[in-house]
Amino acid sequence: MNPDSLSRTSDWSGLRVVVAGFGVSGYAAADNLTFLGAQVTALDESLTDRRREQAELLESLGATVRLGEGATATLPEDVDLVVTSPGWKPTSPLLAQAAARDVAVWGEVELAWRLREVDPRTGRPAPWLAVTGTNGKTTTVQMLAAMLRAAGLRSVAAGNVGLPLTEVVMDPRTHDQPYDVVAVELSSFQLHYVHSVAVESAAVLNVAEDHLDWYPSMREYAADKGRIYAGVERACVYNVADPVTEQLVRDAEVTEGARAIGFTLGTPGVGMLGVVDDVLCDRAFIDERQTSALELCTLGDLYSPAPHYVADALAAAALARSHGVPAEAVREALRTFRPDGHRIATVATYDDVAWVDDSKATNPPAALASLQAYDPVVWVAGGQAKGAGFDDLVTRVRERLRGVVLLGQDAAVVREALRRHAPDVPVIEVESDETPLMEAVVAAAGSLARPGDTVLLAPGCASKDQFDDYAARGDAFAAAVHRRGGGRP
Repeated sequence: MNPDSLSRTSDWSGLRVVVAGFGVSGYAAADNLTFLGAQVTALDESLTDRRREQAELLESLGATVRLGEGATATLPEDVDLVVTSPGWKPTSPLLAQAAARDVAVWGEVELAWRLREVDPRTGRPAPWLAVTGTNGKTTTVQMLAAMLRAAGLRSVAAGNVGLPLTEVVMDPRTHDQPYDVVAVELSSFQLHYVHSVAVESAAVLNVAEDHLDWYPSMREYAADKGRIYAGVERACVYNVADPVTEQLVRDAEVTEGARAIGFTLGTPGVGMLGVVDDVLCDRAFIDERQTSALELCTLGDLYSPAPHYVADALAAAALARSHGVPAEAVREALRTFRPDGHRIATVATYDDVAWVDDSKATNPPAALASLQAYDPVVWVAGGQAKGAGFDDLVTRVRERLRGVVLLGQDAAVVREALRRHAPDVPVIEVESDETPLMEAVVAAAGSLARPGDTVLLAPGCASKDQFDDYAARGDAFAAAVHRRGGGRP
């Protein structure tokens, strides 16, 4: 069976599908494909209790599940379609075999796009407003969803954050209460495996060095980010300060009539959103844009005035405004919005030293954005660098640095950048075998900090060399800070 023409109304029975990877999106894909009647084989190397429970449930519904070492080494015979988890490289053995046999490979996002249901009120499926970028995706999508809900629209944040998209489009409750619009976060990995997705409006927040352990070069990484603009109907939102994002818009094949909309931390030109004095304003979605701008909110309305947070708010507002959300709803949403934990979260302030957890800053550009919001700062950095370098970051923030505390397997990468570009900044490296690790990190940072300083956990690296994830790293930091302060806020 040829899967290219399949949609929500197609007969999926008899389609032979391999689901590669059994994480959140993989399980959602396998579950819904089984429901549709496809012959599903799900493969994963993991043997956790959670995987076993999910496997038992799927097998009771008629799917085949293979778990454990070697389960993903060989593509089964007679396969019509592979639905892959986003983290799988195209060079992985299973996907390479699929390519050699000319078997179609989709991601879960592509599957969800094809399974959308027509809304009887509009005669078309609920539109998607999509966001990608090296940093800020989750915050922006959550802001966007808040704006849509403030406008009275039924919406949800989904994709790389929140619910898997197949769950959103296949939820039986949506048949009676369809979503008006979906706010979608997409990673470069997810975008690599989309083919027919064409969203209403899309934003690329930024493109900076990341995931070079997955991509051969920045060129391929940026190209995958740019796939989000393909077929856009209304607005391609780009970052005026990041020329790569604007070039991706120029290169995109969009629907006739789609507009390029910039966002900037400076005064906006015509067709942009930006900041004038302390006011976030829209000069793109008003009739009088040639001569004036519409106030959306003030910096004082925002949870944080940090530049990267303001940029995220502008990008979310651009997408919301492209969908017709009124300025009052944008303001209401931004006034009440609070980002998820471990994003520029102040843990405590004592002895006139602020301790801030930005553990979500898992690459150098994210760490740079966070560091630029504080001065002077004791920087806590290190972990898994994923092939990234720190020379540019250190060069740009060295005048802000009171000192640096390093941890993790790639601490040397950061240390060498500091040695080259900020040799006078004190550096303390905490050895991995120190127990408890974060107690030692916080003690070292405290020894460097002076009244008026900020101690900032913005590692610029992934966390799984020493922690389960970035949240566990941030939690450990916060707990150690509170113990050091005797429980004082």
